[in-house]
Amino acid sequence: MKYRTYAKELIGYIENEVKGKKQEIQKAVITLLAKGHLLIEDVPGVGKTTLAKALSGATDCTFNRIQFTPDTLPSDVVGVSIYNMQTGKFEFCKGAIMSQIVLADEINRTSPKTQASLLEAMEERQVTVDGVTYSLKEPFMVIATQNPIDYLGTYHLPEAQLDRFLMKLSMGYPSEAAEIEMVLSRMNHTMKEQANHIAVINSEIVCKMQQEVEQVEIHEDLVRYIIHLITATRGHQSLVLGASPRATLALVRAAQAKAYIENRDYVIPDDIIQMVEPVLSHRLVLTNEARMNKQTISKVLAEIVGRTKVPIF
Repeated sequence: MKYRTYAKELIGYIENEVKGKKQEIQKAVITLLAKGHLLIEDVPGVGKTTLAKALSGATDCTFNRIQFTPDTLPSDVVGVSIYNMQTGKFEFCKGAIMSQIVLADEINRTSPKTQASLLEAMEERQVTVDGVTYSLKEPFMVIATQNPIDYLGTYHLPEAQLDRFLMKLSMGYPSEAAEIEMVLSRMNHTMKEQANHIAVINSEIVCKMQQEVEQVEIHEDLVRYIIHLITATRGHQSLVLGASPRATLALVRAAQAKAYIENRDYVIPDDIIQMVEPVLSHRLVLTNEARMNKQTISKVLAEIVGRTKVPIF
């Protein structure tokens, strides 16, 4: 694991930008190293965009931000072919998705049609415009932010879209100490601007780290343990929609990346248990009866984890 030592530096860089959010930063890095996409849901102003920019700056990846609004079009995202009268040919104008790290800001404020324009890019890492397919440069990651669904002007993300996000997390408000540190650090603009220009790694190293994550060993018994957890969601009385096979693969990759950033070449049960909620919570749908009884996805997952036998080595 030649490049594993960079993971700690990567997390440290982002912690300098986003104060007091170590757990959330670790999950964002795990998502990147697992070749996944990240969904961040929270109220405005808690650092969702700052986290995305810091991750891009630390890895020296190309970065684009799409500010989603009700009138954002699919062509704004994937691009469009425009006729050039001088050459007599159609020329492809790149959309905002043609970047390595893409911030889909307030994704649930745009129409379902525009949201759907991200599906091919997120799953197959390519876009198709007018019958022509364009590959996206690796590493490729979508970091989407959304306001809570009960806010005005928001649309529900469809299940097919949610299932393509490897992980969902919430930033939450910072602690008092972290907020004081944030204010004081913002007062020294010079030091902050200098720090923003120094990347920890480059995109080639990110790709190498992603390859190393795939080599992290996961025992067959742990794979069965993951399958048991996933299967339990599909037959649970409080859930109308359980986790998909894509979720199974996502949980495996997340556990491997979790072990990787903790300097291990192998997955342990705790890696899986810690990744269950951020990887599965957004993929499950409660029944109406469960909602009326004030059941939550977190409680359901905690129950499933508690009653599923953990392999002993």
